[in-house]
Amino acid sequence: MTELSSIPLPKDEDLTARDWVRTLAKYREPSTLRSSFELAVSAVPFLLLWALAWYCLSISPWLSLGIALFNAAFLLRLFAIQHDCGHGSVFKSRTVSDWVGRAIGVVTLTPYDVWKRTHSIHHNSAGNLGKRGIGDIMTLTVAEYKALSPLRKFQYRVYRNPITLFGFAPGYLFLLQNRLPFGLMNAAKYWVSAMGTNIVIIAALVLIWYFGGLMPVLLIFLPTTLLAATAGMWLFYIQHQFEETHWKAEEDWQLHDAALHGSSHYVMPSILQWFSANIGIHHVHHLHSRIPFYRLTEVLKDNDYLATINRMTIRESLASARLHLWDEKSKKLMSFTQAQQLYG
Repeated sequence: MTELSSIPLPKDEDLTARDWVRTLAKYREPSTLRSSFELAVSAVPFLLLWALAWYCLSISPWLSLGIALFNAAFLLRLFAIQHDCGHGSVFKSRTVSDWVGRAIGVVTLTPYDVWKRTHSIHHNSAGNLGKRGIGDIMTLTVAEYKALSPLRKFQYRVYRNPITLFGFAPGYLFLLQNRLPFGLMNAAKYWVSAMGTNIVIIAALVLIWYFGGLMPVLLIFLPTTLLAATAGMWLFYIQHQFEETHWKAEEDWQLHDAALHGSSHYVMPSILQWFSANIGIHHVHHLHSRIPFYRLTEVLKDNDYLATINRMTIRESLASARLHLWDEKSKKLMSFTQAQQLYG
């Protein structure tokens, strides 16, 4: 009889994506104390900095603006915590997670239940060429692009231009699009979420205007919101838009393979990793979305393979802004110029 100890264990690189899901299950339990602490060290500084920026309006508008821009980092972190609430990974109680998420959604201008549903669709269809358009950045294949009319090609080029994606889109998305439950217009639940969030936001802005006039809105609310939205848009983009990402036709698509190979590991300095609540460890998050954000680094420490695949530094990520089309032949994301050179 063969001794159990003599049977070679599979190497990390030999594990399938499904194997990794089972391996990661042990990290899924949140700590109520830790989650409460992480929420507090995000929300309390955000509110204090908001108050400080308002106070500084009487000293120097530029000082107030500087504080507001710095406060965008805490707003980004709150959005990331709201994101985890949507996955039920912040508190053991789903109800508590949902109501915390709804409260944060007022600050981030995001109707929580609408976003939670569209983000769930994203997780269940990322990398699936047959299910694009909800909760993602639209990506055409080379063949699809070549089949477009000149006008539609122009429209797609404008859409994928960095000025659009990171200049206009963040403000449009958070200030305008989020006001209606696009994609879920037929369900009352999502109208309640959107309209309820809108009412509280409007009430808060009216109070700010009543007590402070227009300047707190222009120099604190808008700069904080727009900078956080822009940073969030970049993070969302880079998490799936990189050269060797993973796209498959619907009949060949597999959820866990797409999660592991189609999500990046965005390597950032510790301070940026903290403010983004480890969202850069996105391949692990997509493999097992119930893992609390503060345990993602633990996963990497325990599993060398996950710490090394799909790594991308900030410098390396900048090149991804020039990638626009998925080439089904080479299995790579490429630029318009590359597609033209290869296929005419």
